[in-house]
Amino acid sequence: MAGAGALRRTPGGPGPAEAEDTCGWRCPEHGDRVAELFCPPLPALRVRALPAAGRAPRPPGGPGSGRGGARAGGDAGARGAGGAGAARGPVASSPVPVRTRKPQGSPAAIRAADLAIVRKENECPSQGEGEPRPPAHLQAEQAHAESSKIWLTGKFTELRLLLDEEEVLAKKLIDKNTQLTLQAYREQIKSCEDQIDVLNSLSDRVCSISQESDPVQLLQTFFKGLVEAMQSMIQTPLEVRLKDNMNCQLSSFSSTKPDSLLKISPSPERSLFLKYARTPTLDPDTMHARLRLSADRRMVRLVLLCRLGPAPALRFDTLWQVLGSDCFAAGRHYWEVDVQEAGCGWWVGAAYASLRRRGDSAAARLGCNRQSWCLKRYDLEYWAFHDSQRCRLWPRDDPDRLGVFLDYEAGVLAFYNVSDGMSHLHTFRAAFQEPLYPALRLWEGAISIPRLP
Repeated sequence: MAGAGALRRTPGGPGPAEAEDTCGWRCPEHGDRVAELFCPPLPALRVRALPAAGRAPRPPGGPGSGRGGARAGGDAGARGAGGAGAARGPVASSPVPVRTRKPQGSPAAIRAADLAIVRKENECPSQGEGEPRPPAHLQAEQAHAESSKIWLTGKFTELRLLLDEEEVLAKKLIDKNTQLTLQAYREQIKSCEDQIDVLNSLSDRVCSISQESDPVQLLQTFFKGLVEAMQSMIQTPLEVRLKDNMNCQLSSFSSTKPDSLLKISPSPERSLFLKYARTPTLDPDTMHARLRLSADRRMVRLVLLCRLGPAPALRFDTLWQVLGSDCFAAGRHYWEVDVQEAGCGWWVGAAYASLRRRGDSAAARLGCNRQSWCLKRYDLEYWAFHDSQRCRLWPRDDPDRLGVFLDYEAGVLAFYNVSDGMSHLHTFRAAFQEPLYPALRLWEGAISIPRLP
């Protein structure tokens, strides 16, 4: 306290305002006002030694500057009135942190200093000065963002690899197709060149013949070659020629594919029928419950296990029969039926829609009434049925495929053995009164209607 009184009584010494300004307790944002609690944090205080009572302050850079000045200031404080300054010892002129000195001055300045100390202590020690530590939720968000970046980088890398592989495969496919196309064009070019050579040779031959002056000599030359060929053939015994011819036919037959055993030959008769080709489908609403249709409704198969129940009015409830979906009421029509998988019993024909569907009486059987016509095979016997009248058939070969030809206006329903070169099996003649539907009946296996060109 004596030191403070001496400070106020020293002439020319700093007054209270100058002491507060010297200690740096003015707010840097509000100008000359004293720092309040709501003011920003104050920088570290810079406290300098005050001159002792009765001495004028030494100018900077004088004899008392530096380390000597610090000692002089300490002596002056020791010779003072014995206040807090004497107990504290010498006061350095270097900056001192806020927590090491108790600020002196007005209560507002003291509160501002305490607030600055609290804010300083709340700062993160690991961060730089003036950089507050982010809250925990912000750190979690930053970690999630980094993991998302890593995940996206991996996904895009995988997509790039996949795209690279697809690009390589696409290029290989294009190159392969290009090579195949070029090879086909080369073969066509070679074939055209061969044909051109043949035509050129033929043209040269024609020119040489046209320039021949003696046509008799030309004929003699031609017939001479023909006579020599005939003589060489006649000189060979007949048995040898027949044997060679038979061996040639057998070798050509053995080289055929297994699928060609159906023996469907492009005979002129079949090509005439194919002008009226049709590919009818089967009606699932008319088939028995033990029959199953294929997805394209051109094959019907008999199954052993089924769920029997009340049958609709259009369905055969007792006989394993089915009608086609397409009807023919005029014109000429031709379709084929494949019976290779039908086993030992099948019925193939046509019927009216008025054919009875209930029971197993003659009125419901295919070929046993006036509403239906059919060819039947059972136990290696072949029969033609209509209105309970039958006719025994004697085909040369067992038919694997039947051809059915209908001329509605002429009243002709004919059956042919496609497997045996369109050999005729039987022809029904009638005056048709209703539209005709293809009709099938199975004993076992499956029957199909192949698609015709």
